[in-house]
Amino acid sequence: MTEPPTGARVVLDSGEITRAITRMAHEIVESNRGIEGLMLLGIPTRGVPLAERLAGVIERSGEGTVPLGRLDITMYRDDLRQHPTRQVGRTQLPGSVDGATVVLVDDVLFSGRSVAAALDALKDLGRPRAVRLAVLVDRGHRQLPIRADHVGKNLPTAAGERVGVRLDETDGQTEVTISRGDAG
Repeated sequence: MTEPPTGARVVLDSGEITRAITRMAHEIVESNRGIEGLMLLGIPTRGVPLAERLAGVIERSGEGTVPLGRLDITMYRDDLRQHPTRQVGRTQLPGSVDGATVVLVDDVLFSGRSVAAALDALKDLGRPRAVRLAVLVDRGHRQLPIRADHVGKNLPTAAGERVGVRLDETDGQTEVTISRGDAG
């Protein structure tokens, strides 16, 4: 289990995260008018288990099974020159993105650069009918004109604060924290 930074303040606990994900799942289905043509793609690392949780809520609600995958954005990031030794993951698609309504899922929306990289990666894979964005936390401070369609929690932050998302699947505990430190 990873530990939160010293002095971190919990802003969302496990129950609040579960409620936010449940609400987001219902919003996704409602905005799509059902699940036909819908595909969820998680952005590693924590976007993948969040997409899995969203898909689970949708399935348990009786709507059916939503195709679920992961979209690796490593080679599409604009900071690759500054951090050239990155571990490349694998994109796993549940089918063709052509004509699908793809919902990209990530943990925190900050500058918008990860989402821009995801859009570039997706463009190389096909032509979706529509692309939407679902994030657990929108913390503001955008550097690119990107907006989330489905947000678990809008969390205004100072540029020098750090938002940490921890999930049972990756960290052994589920919570969102804010701490002082490098913006991230």
